[in-house]
Amino acid sequence: MPDLLWDDVKEFFDPDLMGSLPDVRVADTSVETWQVVLDLVRSQGWSCEYSEDGVAVRLPRAADMLARGESVDALLRVRPAAGFLVIFRAYEAGSIDFDVDLRELRDQDGVNLLCRLLRAIGRRLGKPVTLTPESDPFHPVLGFDPAADCVVLLAPSHVSHRRNSHAGPETGSLIAGPRRR
Repeated sequence: MPDLLWDDVKEFFDPDLMGSLPDVRVADTSVETWQVVLDLVRSQGWSCEYSEDGVAVRLPRAADMLARGESVDALLRVRPAAGFLVIFRAYEAGSIDFDVDLRELRDQDGVNLLCRLLRAIGRRLGKPVTLTPESDPFHPVLGFDPAADCVVLLAPSHVSHRRNSHAGPETGSLIAGPRRR
């Protein structure tokens, strides 16, 4: 059974609502954590291309990639599956930030692809992985919950509310703080 159903989350896959490249984040990380993610990409055999300032170069170790700091625009483009682009941005060691392209995730298969990615990263790191609207880090809508070992809703879906107006959907509790309204 899928972690999330398209009918319950399709609004969170709407580029007009979320932005075409919503933000995904793993907080409280380190250079070593980044290396675990790079090793995961390699071990899964996912297609990837690393570039610095727009020039494709060989993927370095995490320590070298992060040592470049803000002086270099370091991007790792990963395709965990055909038609599914993930863009890791090496801003800092303290968090792993990446975008997913919602224009490629338009149905239950897309939800399943995203959930598999979030689960793979979250399980490997043993950490929550959250998805928020583009440039809106304080309103997570879904994410991998290590305690539940699955991807959960973190914000109420207005679609679910309309279908079942007497009770809101179950939501996870990965992040304390404001919820999406």
